Amino acid sequence: MIKYYIFIFTLLFYQFSVFSQKIDRKTVVERHQVNVTKIDTLSSLSVGNGHFAFTVDATGLQTFPDFYANGVPLGAQSEWGWHSFPNIENYKIEETLKELNSHGRKVPYAAQWNEPKRKKDASDFVRQNPHRLQLGNIGFELFKKDQSKTQTTDIQDIKQTLNPYTGEIKSHFVFDGETVDVQTFCHQQHDIIAVKVQSNLIKSGRLKIRLRLPYPTDKFIDAGNNWSKIERHSSKIITSTSNQATVKHTLDQDQYFIHLTWSNNGKLKEIEPHYFLFEPSNSTGNLTFNCQFSPQNISSKNTFVAIQNSSILHWQKFWHSGGAIDFAGSTDPRANELERQIILSEYLTKIQCAGSAPPQETGLIYNSWFGKPHLEMHWWHAVHFALWGRVELLEKSLGWYKKALPTARIIAQRQGFTGARWPKMTDNEGGETSSSVGSYLLWQQPHIITFSELVYRQKPTKQTLEKYKEVVFETADFMASFAYFDQQKGKYILGKGIISAQERFKPEDTFNPTYELNYWYQALTIAQNWRKRLGLKPNENWQKVIDNLSPLPIKDGVYLATENAQDSYLNPVYLTDHPAVLCTLGMLPETSMLDKPTMKRTFEKVWEVWDWQDTWGWDFPMVAMTATRLDLPEKAIDGLMMKIRTNTYLNNGHNYQDARLRIYLPGNGGLLTAVALMCAGYDDCKNSNPGFPKDGSWKVKWEGLEKFF
Repeated sequence: MIKYYIFIFTLLFYQFSVFSQKIDRKTVVERHQVNVTKIDTLSSLSVGNGHFAFTVDATGLQTFPDFYANGVPLGAQSEWGWHSFPNIENYKIEETLKELNSHGRKVPYAAQWNEPKRKKDASDFVRQNPHRLQLGNIGFELFKKDQSKTQTTDIQDIKQTLNPYTGEIKSHFVFDGETVDVQTFCHQQHDIIAVKVQSNLIKSGRLKIRLRLPYPTDKFIDAGNNWSKIERHSSKIITSTSNQATVKHTLDQDQYFIHLTWSNNGKLKEIEPHYFLFEPSNSTGNLTFNCQFSPQNISSKNTFVAIQNSSILHWQKFWHSGGAIDFAGSTDPRANELERQIILSEYLTKIQCAGSAPPQETGLIYNSWFGKPHLEMHWWHAVHFALWGRVELLEKSLGWYKKALPTARIIAQRQGFTGARWPKMTDNEGGETSSSVGSYLLWQQPHIITFSELVYRQKPTKQTLEKYKEVVFETADFMASFAYFDQQKGKYILGKGIISAQERFKPEDTFNPTYELNYWYQALTIAQNWRKRLGLKPNENWQKVIDNLSPLPIKDGVYLATENAQDSYLNPVYLTDHPAVLCTLGMLPETSMLDKPTMKRTFEKVWEVWDWQDTWGWDFPMVAMTATRLDLPEKAIDGLMMKIRTNTYLNNGHNYQDARLRIYLPGNGGLLTAVALMCAGYDDCKNSNPGFPKDGSWKVKWEGLEKFF
């Protein structure tokens, strides 16, 4: 009998030890290193620090920018690098205003125009300016023995690796019979890349470093390879010695500096306008060089080793803080792929979405929508930081809302409302942009309340309340004033004059979208709680809206997309784009506005009839979150891993959409948010790992994650 009890005790102790054993984070991260073995324009790799990122091709630098332009472009972007074309016609945002009738009055919106010409030109100009800059292209110039330049086909025996655990890209290739080995790092405080090159090509003078400075385009996408318009900007070497040089780049009223330092001796020469070539000393086959981009003529004195250490130490600290997930031992064939997507999404969002402003949808790699942030996407870029125990990375971008507050107040006041109305498409200073869709969107409005509450949950102090109360309260003021009280119904209505998150409904017709109604209720309730925490009386206007919001629209036992779309599940057009009705429970917690059985029927309806080929990358995490809250773990996994083009995750970890958007960071951020919810759950959740099947096919080990609302 004693032996029996010893056996049982030993077994229980072993099980407890296995369960409580900490995750070997280094092993988990490094089993998802990215390997590249050929020239592949969709396998570009990046280094970065949250406010600056630098993307390379298979050579470890930006050697083939034109070839990669239609893949994942070889960008170098920062959060400070912006430019505007000269406004010689004195265009103003006021010229883009278009009035829309809503409840008996005319409300002006900054819209896009096709005619008359002046209005079209004005709306085009404010959309295009300011725009984010591609700061420069740094690549190899490799010469064959006959002195001809290299082509992509000349790069052979490629072995390239990105190690997310250290932030290092190692590149090996053979050119003209000679090997080239490259290490690429990014400093984690400054906008500097550091590169080490080993090759006999240096000795023979056949390996040089090229710096080219492009001019920005006025197009939707700027791949950083516009070598035309050379007369529109200027660049010149302003200092030069045997081991350093500084180039000043001036574009109209804007300017910045590129500081280059290198080992041994060498010379930077101007070959043609905006085209510089660094020729290293040929006395050795080793070269290290650093390149810093800066808005001021100030360079940081860092060696290659210092920058290498900055990267290694920072990334190790990152991976050993916050949350971690390990699916080792799972038999579901999707487990390893999901773990890969998680690790690379953590890496990609850290280098591009952790700056001091909301990021653009394609981050600091791929300049789309003129590089402008979209505030409705900030939720998808940033919420995961809080749920993964890295709330400080979320907070870094929240200060931007105070900077943007004056513009948000102007928009609200111009439209006849109180408080602050946040624009959808904005810029680095919070400026307004004309848009045929964005100006009518509503769901970005409560996001800052969500962000602030997430911060408070992890930092429940008066200091947190004081820090964010201004933006929380002014956001709520607008929300309450925007809701229109229908005397006949005795209810508050959202719209008309809006476009819902599912961008398939005309603003002049749309009112009471289900998701936005529930978001209004939840966010205003949070804002009232903030007043209570601060010892303030409840805001009467907010409470009237909370108590009298229109009910969530239902037909045939399911929630409609919007109350005006009674044919939400019959009209094929309404079965495309985001199935945003699912956000009502998923992005949002269960509220007293919502009936869970009705939501479950709605989920089943959407799952059955939706045109999943016409969706976006964050729709799949959204489905997973809704399924998790409905206690449908099998559907959560099936939704998250659905085999649809827009749910593709490339070799480098990026979420691919289509030929226009080859990367899409809301998909990466959304995936991390969904997985955190699927593991750690939400308030009042009774199940462990609520988003994962309980049939034994998933072995889910996690630590450091936070519950969601």
